[in-house]
Amino acid sequence: MIPRRTFLAGSAAAVACAHTKLIPTGLGATEARKRIAFLGTVVFQHSHAQHFLDRHCMGYTWAGQWQAPRFDVASVYIEQEQKQGDLAQQRIDKYKLNRVTSIAEALTLGTSKLAVDGVVLIGEHGDYPTNEKGQRRYPRYDWFKQIVKVFEQTGQSCPVFNDKHLSTVWSECREMVEDSKRLKFPFLAGSSLPVTWRFPAIDMPIDTPLKESVCVGYGGVDSYDFHALETAQCMSERRRGGEVGIASVTALQGDAVWAEMDKSTREDTRKLFVAAMTRSHNLPVEGGFPTGPVSYEWGKKVMSGTTAYFIEHLDGFRTTMFLCPIRDFNYAGLRSDNGQIVSCQMYLPMPTHGSTTADFFNPLARHIETLILEGKTPYPVERTLLTSGMVIGGVESLAAGGATYRTPQMQVVYRNENPAAFWRE
Repeated sequence: MIPRRTFLAGSAAAVACAHTKLIPTGLGATEARKRIAFLGTVVFQHSHAQHFLDRHCMGYTWAGQWQAPRFDVASVYIEQEQKQGDLAQQRIDKYKLNRVTSIAEALTLGTSKLAVDGVVLIGEHGDYPTNEKGQRRYPRYDWFKQIVKVFEQTGQSCPVFNDKHLSTVWSECREMVEDSKRLKFPFLAGSSLPVTWRFPAIDMPIDTPLKESVCVGYGGVDSYDFHALETAQCMSERRRGGEVGIASVTALQGDAVWAEMDKSTREDTRKLFVAAMTRSHNLPVEGGFPTGPVSYEWGKKVMSGTTAYFIEHLDGFRTTMFLCPIRDFNYAGLRSDNGQIVSCQMYLPMPTHGSTTADFFNPLARHIETLILEGKTPYPVERTLLTSGMVIGGVESLAAGGATYRTPQMQVVYRNENPAAFWRE
């Protein structure tokens, strides 16, 4: 653990928290297994808390074998229970877990010190208030601040993972990232889409002269739009010069989407829209085959009810996200040097036949383990800071009837030069 005087001085020294279990090293000695506090809003079949809790307690498939958890769950805090189908207590009994009644207790185990090596915060699903713009106020920011309070009170810290976007309020999103920098603890957040399998298994080389990115996905606003935006951003951030932030978001629905797309200034966006659609495994079909040759005009005809976010970056780069009546997430990007289109599907194999398995969570669970074990993040948290802002911008634009939402406050500057974090096996 970081001594109080070192912690408060902002030292970047490595964090080593308390342990109880010992594992053999093969040389007659033993080393301690690391432990986490697991914080979840609610546990039911196919909830995010169920997916991560099962993986962190029982394991998951990985590289052609079964991977046992690489750390232990020291405490579990679950805030809500469903009237029907709740699985929290069943899982706690099954895995013999220590259920606690507060976030502070989860981190300290009832002591005056930080007693875990990492925190996994799954603030998704559950009965939480929705505002007039349709944003659900999950307690991610509130819980994160409680975690930070324990760090400040104990003078100790450890890595933290936050599932999905950070908050529905931009100032809170930025504050979460600033807290992690101020207290110097590794902070990982975001979606499973950037780290799942890709078809084909491609990455955007660092410093690619990229001009524009498009994602064609599915789902709702302030929900799956985040997954789609992370699908695009994990590629866009590797462009020449890195990320610099966004200037505006214009969110449109229905006919207004195609009115914007028909403009002469959207020729590249149209090409990328078609390229991304052709990576989908779930295009509208009749008799098992697409209802017509896949083209822009065909897409306009069959993709009724589409929502799109047209995002302008501060360096002139463009990101466009489409939520369409398909069932997968597909990316296309345009190189500015040679006009080449780079495209792939980011594979989201949904659970079937009553199974609770959704294997696209496996790579993210793996990265969470590595975060706790090694104390470093596989990609910058600024990615999720910016995509959180993109979602907020889309919601604000839709609430204003499609008016452009200016984002001078979203100057998020970063580079991701880490090895590609998606899974290839």
